[in-house]
Amino acid sequence: MGIKKLNFKLSFYTGALAVFMAMALISCEKEITVDLPVVEPKIVVEGFIYQEQPPILMLTWSQGYFDPTNLETIQNMFVHDAVVSVTVDQVSYPLEEVCTADLSEEELELASIALGIPVESLQALDLCVYTSIELLGVNGKVYYLDVQHSGHHITGATKLPEIVELDTLFFDIVSSLPNDSLGFIYGNITDPDTIGNAYRWFAKRINHYPQWIEDEDLRGQQKDFGYIAPIGSVFDDEFFNGLSFEFAYYRGTAANSDKFDDLNNERGYFKRGDTIAVRGCTIDRNSYKFIYSFESQVSNQGSPFAVPFNLESNVEGGLGAFIGYGAIYDTVICQ
Repeated sequence: MGIKKLNFKLSFYTGALAVFMAMALISCEKEITVDLPVVEPKIVVEGFIYQEQPPILMLTWSQGYFDPTNLETIQNMFVHDAVVSVTVDQVSYPLEEVCTADLSEEELELASIALGIPVESLQALDLCVYTSIELLGVNGKVYYLDVQHSGHHITGATKLPEIVELDTLFFDIVSSLPNDSLGFIYGNITDPDTIGNAYRWFAKRINHYPQWIEDEDLRGQQKDFGYIAPIGSVFDDEFFNGLSFEFAYYRGTAANSDKFDDLNNERGYFKRGDTIAVRGCTIDRNSYKFIYSFESQVSNQGSPFAVPFNLESNVEGGLGAFIGYGAIYDTVICQ
């Protein structure tokens, strides 16, 4: 798995009386070697279901922390030929494996929209998912997942909650400077008077980059291809059960983005002139705990001073999550 080395340097300065002690200790170094155990690969579940849409499930093999990552290793991570089913109301629906390499151009376009991934990326990587067009999500229903492959057996369940409407949505500039154009999206929601409700926020800019920008490759392109959930995208009603409250969200960044506005001082901000498509979702409690723990690990970025979080999967026999989203959609024009 690899070796992790932590180097600690300790130096002291206590004034004239401690000069010799400081000289003795300033170069003191202690090396700690940690041998990470070899762990058998597990199946990782990345699945979701929205109302009026079929379930989409991606199965991959877990990898070691120091294992190399490239196009070939990513391609080999997909779990093929698994027996997958989703059961609702005591009716079981088998999920069929579908790979982008087998899709027509029209089907690729539909897959691109469903997954929020550009067609070019789907063509470069033979992405495989399990799905069933016979099963469409219904709010209020509980969906039971069953996955079997080469001795691995994974089970899980998720509820597709009833939707909770967003009362208001608006854009506001965060600075008091007269010529500033950057801000956040604000909203208001009324939480039902039942404890345990949880929510997740997604947004994407659907307007296009102007023709005069320096990056020629981005000219005329839609600013965000898919819905993006920023770090900290989930919250629950522990402190506001049954209340109406206002919240705000910054702009999320697509993974590995190299666009100029994801790297300069516009990062994290929406901008006057943007048109924002918003997807507000209700999720069940176990899904909330998984996403919260996942985003906490991502935001820690390996810091030794951060609070440790265990990833709270909502599946048994593997890793990951199967999540039901009760989604509502709206649009905000930033002006």
